[in-house]
Amino acid sequence: MNTTQTSPTVHADNETDTVGRKSHFDKGAGATAIWIFQGDFYVSSRPDLFLTAVLGSCIAVCIRDPIAGCGGMNHFLLPDTENQDDHYPSQALRYGSYSIERLINAILSRGGRRERLEVKVFGGANVMSGMSDIGSRNVDFVEHYFANERLPIAAADLRGNWPRKLRYFPTLGAAQVRELRDTEADEALKAEALLRSRISVTKQAGDIEIFK
Repeated sequence: MNTTQTSPTVHADNETDTVGRKSHFDKGAGATAIWIFQGDFYVSSRPDLFLTAVLGSCIAVCIRDPIAGCGGMNHFLLPDTENQDDHYPSQALRYGSYSIERLINAILSRGGRRERLEVKVFGGANVMSGMSDIGSRNVDFVEHYFANERLPIAAADLRGNWPRKLRYFPTLGAAQVRELRDTEADEALKAEALLRSRISVTKQAGDIEIFK
């Protein structure tokens, strides 16, 4: 499998901007997979690709406008920050409120309409033993966010105790979710713990398909 590696804090909202991203052609899906890491988001109108992420306590928000024919995914680590020093684009995308705003604005800039947006949310598992339940905090945040914005959540797969692997097809709005166990789960948790260690934290419904 040929891949190219990217920094987890790099973001793009240009569908042609795949240079430097981790991607590969998935023969089973018949499409190119674009990896969305923590602190990243991507929007596309291309039917020949899907967006994918591994989620522990993190959240991925998937949004599309079915009439405009475009959609995207983000992947954020924490609900928000009170530290204003963190609010530079590459850092602030770790946080839900800023990341969701950027994702929505990127879709609207392509002709999307707010009243047509279809929202699906995933992740927020309680996977970090010995720590506060950051996953539940993330889920509470994202549910309140969309309630306050009056944007209904069309489908969700949230909470639980295991990491997930997510695929999202941005033009179709189709989501596929698979729980990770054993070695795959260990690798996902190590990656999340590593990124979390670099950050100081002081102050259901819908058509979800299980795939193998």
